Amino acid sequence: MRVVFVHGACVRDGSWWWHPTAELLQEQGVTSVAPGLPSCGEAGLPGGVGGPGLSEDVAAVRQVLQAGDEPTVVVAHSYGGIVTAEAAAGIGSVRHLLLVSSYLPEVGQSLSEFGDGGPAPFLDVDPDAGTFGVRPELLVDTFLQDCDPELQAQAADHLARQSAQVTGQPVGAAAWQQVPSTYLVCAQDRGTPPRLQREFARRAGSIVELDAGHHPFLSQPAAVRDLLLSL
Repeated sequence: MRVVFVHGACVRDGSWWWHPTAELLQEQGVTSVAPGLPSCGEAGLPGGVGGPGLSEDVAAVRQVLQAGDEPTVVVAHSYGGIVTAEAAAGIGSVRHLLLVSSYLPEVGQSLSEFGDGGPAPFLDVDPDAGTFGVRPELLVDTFLQDCDPELQAQAADHLARQSAQVTGQPVGAAAWQQVPSTYLVCAQDRGTPPRLQREFARRAGSIVELDAGHHPFLSQPAAVRDLLLSL
C-alpha cells in the first residue's frame, strides 16, 4: 500500500504537516508522499491574481497518483478534499479515500459552498493581491490546540498565502462517488466545526470520530496510522 497525503489550505511543505504519521507508517513498511499544491506557492509561482488555482493543484496531485500502480490510499485534509475529488477520479490504483475534517464536493461545487455563512475570523483575505491566509496569531488556538508545544512553535513557518480563486472554482469530478471512502470527524476541531463535518461526512461510505483538533495526524499520529492500516 502507498499513502498520498493532500494537505489543506494556506499551508506549504506538506511533508512537514504529515511527518509524524508518515514516520509511523514507514515503520510498518508503508510508503507515503505529500505533493505540493501550486496554489499555495509550492510550484515556484506565488499564489494570487493570475497565479495557480484549483486546476493546477488537481494536476499536481494527479501526476503523483499516476506515477505508481501500487494500491493507494489518498488522505485528504480540509481543502485537500476539494482537490482530491477531481484528482483521484478515474485512477484505478486509488483504492480508498480518507477525508480528514474535509469536503466532499459534488461535480460543479466549490469550496465556497461549504462555508458557515460568513467569513472565517481566523483568515486574512487580501482582495487586491488575490490571496488569503491564516492569521498567525490565531493558528495555535484554532488549529493546533491539542498538539505538542514544539509542533505548535514550528507550524507558523509552514503557513502560506494561497490563491483566493480556489474558493470559487468548481470541481469537475467527484472521486468519492466511485471510490470507497471514510470520513474522519475531528470532534475538537475549532476551525471546521464538528457539526459541519458531520454534515459533510454523510456523503462518505463510513464515518469515524476522533477526539482531536483540526490536525490529528500531528496530535494523534498513532490513531491516524492505525486507521489507515485498517482500511
